[in-house]
Amino acid sequence: MVARLVALNVGLPIDVPWHGASVHTGIWKRPVDGRRLVRRLNIEGDGQGDLAGHGGVHRAVLVYQVDSYRHWAEHLGRADLTYGQFGENFTVDGLPDDEVCIGDRYRIGEAVFEVSQPRVTCYRLGIRMDEPQMAALLVSHRRPGFYLRVLTEGYVEAGEEVIKVSSPSESVTVAEIDALLYLHEHPREQLARALRVDALSPGWKASLRALLEQADGGEAKGGNVGLTTAASSPPPAWPGFRPLTIAAVHHETSSVMSLRLVAADGTALPTPRPGQYLTVRLVVDSGATVVRSYSLSGPPSAGDYRISVKREVGGIASRHLHATAAPGQTIEAAAPRGTFTLAPGAAPVALVSAGVGVTPVLAMLYGLVAEGSTRPVWWVHGARNGSEHPFAAEARGLLDQLPGARSLICYSSPSADDRLDDPDVRVGHVTGDVIARLGLPTDAHVYLCGPARFMADLTAALSEFGVDIDHLHTESFGTLAAITPGVVGAPDGPPRLPEGPPGTGPAVTFARSGLTARWDDHYGAILELAEACRVPVRWSCRTGVCHTCETGLVSGQVEYEPEPIDAPAAGNVLVCCARPTGDLVVDL
Repeated sequence: MVARLVALNVGLPIDVPWHGASVHTGIWKRPVDGRRLVRRLNIEGDGQGDLAGHGGVHRAVLVYQVDSYRHWAEHLGRADLTYGQFGENFTVDGLPDDEVCIGDRYRIGEAVFEVSQPRVTCYRLGIRMDEPQMAALLVSHRRPGFYLRVLTEGYVEAGEEVIKVSSPSESVTVAEIDALLYLHEHPREQLARALRVDALSPGWKASLRALLEQADGGEAKGGNVGLTTAASSPPPAWPGFRPLTIAAVHHETSSVMSLRLVAADGTALPTPRPGQYLTVRLVVDSGATVVRSYSLSGPPSAGDYRISVKREVGGIASRHLHATAAPGQTIEAAAPRGTFTLAPGAAPVALVSAGVGVTPVLAMLYGLVAEGSTRPVWWVHGARNGSEHPFAAEARGLLDQLPGARSLICYSSPSADDRLDDPDVRVGHVTGDVIARLGLPTDAHVYLCGPARFMADLTAALSEFGVDIDHLHTESFGTLAAITPGVVGAPDGPPRLPEGPPGTGPAVTFARSGLTARWDDHYGAILELAEACRVPVRWSCRTGVCHTCETGLVSGQVEYEPEPIDAPAAGNVLVCCARPTGDLVVDL
């Protein structure tokens, strides 16, 4: 049977109301008559609202099938579905997802196309269909549809035949590729075969390559590293919080204090990965309970933990610790976690920090020394002056143990006591230009920790200098930048309790935001409570498919409604479809 283009659908982005805000979206496509010119990026009269997730060379034209329309009409009990309703440009009779292969080429009218990847569904399809679970349904029913890249531009028209031009040497169907990434089975042989398909889009290749590396590394299963780096950490060493004893207190500077923490029974604590952090729960003088996260700054294999705390103006937890912490006291701590960890291998390493951001990269420096690393290492740190430079002597002693390690210290306001004749010390801030003059190779892994602006500026500069964006790693202990694709006009401002009467359910603590709110069953998921609290959140599908919302579950238990397509990593939670079953602490 020859496939046929039944409908040619286009539409320009519009703003539609949604949850008290607006969503900028191009999913409203409608059939048009006559010929339309297909260009490399889209079709004449068409556009995408979110170019981060849709459109571009590899997602120029979206295809969906008449047979899938019939399937959804029956499954959903709908008689109102019209072509273009799934956001597709081409509605075709034929070309099923379980037969079409990535790399298949087709001619329609004057244009030639190549299948590049399955469709990636997001919440906007749910808005268009008035069915919030639609993104999950397309994956679970194995009917995603697919994208085409345009090989030859030209005019097309509804009613024309879809003529197959060629097939790739490695045949992997759209449905197979989609299931390989989104469903819970990721067989190594299938991953390797899929990665041999040259036509597969770069984004999908990166996701499948991450899954293959996980399989080859023998890492624990249960998390989908192809969808999120949040799944790349090993499971937490213990659930929830446990008491740790303060064994020693040391003042690194006038404002930075280190605490050495040990197990109460004298046993060695589980070894963390260099760069991870500890989440602690404290009862402060007012009687309030606060949760904060602090980097582990000591040797990862010491059997105890060291955290270093800067006293912040208005910082409830940091001021409490500086005023009261003493040997013999106990504090509650969750297990080490975090994905800002030293990547294995032989590639050069640059550890770049400012202020107390030195703590996680110092642990990485300890890790490099412990393994006897011969990797080229650059150590770059910015401080106001020597009196506000924590761990200066400690870091220098570690660098002396690494052959060929290089160091640069920048003092923005040096004091009279600072040795500015030291060749490793200069006056000024750590900037992109400073880093550029170091001569970092473009294959270096760069780890950045410091104020948000510091990390953003250096990330942009290093990327411009040619460092692979995948090799630029940052750590932030404040709230992460939100991912809310297409949403415009949402309420903004610092986190605060929701308006109206407080809930009567479990306490949900957003650790990064320093806020605790009571659950109410009118929220569909933890994500909705976070949004009501103006806590910065990250999401795309809102149905447990894409894992954009996956975050650390520091303590507590959840139930899912709906059940996610693939479970999050152990110790994590998908906040878009999870509800608390008791008091909860999440890493938001």
